Amino acid sequence: MADRGKQYLLMADEELISLAQAGSAEAFAALYDRHSRSAYSLAYRMMGEKQSAEDLVQEVFLRMWRNSGSYRADRGSVRTWVLSIVHNRGVDQLRSTASRRRTQDKVQAAAPKSQPSEAFTETWRNSQRDQVRDALKTLPDEQLKILELAYFSGYTHVEIASLLDLPLGTVKGRMRLGLRKVKDYFDTRDMTVPG
Repeated sequence: MADRGKQYLLMADEELISLAQAGSAEAFAALYDRHSRSAYSLAYRMMGEKQSAEDLVQEVFLRMWRNSGSYRADRGSVRTWVLSIVHNRGVDQLRSTASRRRTQDKVQAAAPKSQPSEAFTETWRNSQRDQVRDALKTLPDEQLKILELAYFSGYTHVEIASLLDLPLGTVKGRMRLGLRKVKDYFDTRDMTVPG
């Protein structure tokens, strides 16, 4: 077993990824040992905090293990592939965090300034949720599914396209149409779009 471990240390990345694609956990572990430090370094520079960087690297390597077949040598080295996934997922997470923060800020800014009670605040939030649910019920299933995956499950456009086996442009188009219909729903009722 120790000899096999040494054998993996001597292999090129492309050989290791081929073995990983065939299901070799040892080959994938060797890739992890080889590239996790540089992946963490990039993740830490992007996220600015240890736990977020560790979580990002763990997510990226888990994704790589599940999708090792998506590696294409003609697009660059394994190291480039690893770092591009870290970069893309890091950007997605930063955008998601910023979007959540903006939404929270908008909700707080729109909230009544003098709140008589917690019960009032809870009732107001429930009312907004009900308005959004009513608006979503007006959408065709294909648009609703994409909005649910993006906004309630946190999937990116690319992930949704892969999950639903649709072209990326179709996913983006349906999302745009769905969001426009939700906005129109609120506009025709002279309501403010929550968040």
